[in-house]
Amino acid sequence: MLEQKIKAELEKVRPSLQADGGDVEFISLSSDGTVSLKLTGACGCCPHAQMTLKNGIENYLRQQIPEVTAVVGVA
Repeated sequence: MLEQKIKAELEKVRPSLQADGGDVEFISLSSDGTVSLKLTGACGCCPHAQMTLKNGIENYLRQQIPEVTAVVGVA
């Protein structure tokens, strides 16, 4: 159920990433609330990818879903 909430919220941020030629892919959710995501397309190789994950997506998800404790990027 929590995974579905996360995926639904990612759909809301996806258009912003796609506007810059990128996208985000949900990878997993750990028992401690850490969400693993993969940035793809232009976002996958962008020098600001880590900032996008932490300052953008992580902050947004944590505000919307309190159970999310962190967001990490995977290659």
